[in-house]
Amino acid sequence: MIPVQLQPEPADFSQRVRDKGAAFLNKVPHPKNKDWINREYWQESLDDLYEAYGHICTYSAQWIPRTEGSPTVDHFIPKSVEPKLAYEWQNFRLACLKLNTRKGTHQDVIDPFWMPTGCFILEFPSLQIKPAPILKDPLKQRVIDTIKHLKLNEDAKCVKGRQDWLIPYCQKVYPFDYLKRRAPFIAYELERQALVDKIASIMGVR
Repeated sequence: MIPVQLQPEPADFSQRVRDKGAAFLNKVPHPKNKDWINREYWQESLDDLYEAYGHICTYSAQWIPRTEGSPTVDHFIPKSVEPKLAYEWQNFRLACLKLNTRKGTHQDVIDPFWMPTGCFILEFPSLQIKPAPILKDPLKQRVIDTIKHLKLNEDAKCVKGRQDWLIPYCQKVYPFDYLKRRAPFIAYELERQALVDKIASIMGVR
């Protein structure tokens, strides 16, 4: 995970999302789960969110294919906790379906919009994500909790997903600039650790 800069909301966001959501919340200020059905106006902003954040999942820092990757709108502060933020652009995070589901209503996942640079590190060749050694609590515990809740190391598919981006780079299938656009956290760690030109041998790619 790397810091993400909040992007400006679309010019017509209020018309398509906020105003309809506000009208609903005026009638139902404390919605239950069933009340949100057919009131998912935030979905109207998904394409804008997808383009604004370069097709990159906020939590994995990897490219989300438009169809197979299932891009979703994550409410960083859950709508069950703060309904008034359910239709606010600044509370939306672009996330792949898997990590959005895992985040759920956890409120101790770190927010990439506000976190310092370098909180997470990537170990090679294991591709395990760890908190940076220099971190102190409570930030360090927040990073640990984020890794745990999102299962970034427990799920073999998450680790394999990182491998699927890195190995083709090691094989020179595509250049570093492409890796940087599609898997920016991996690219950032390669640059930080001065491994851009050395990683193939570390990963055992000849």
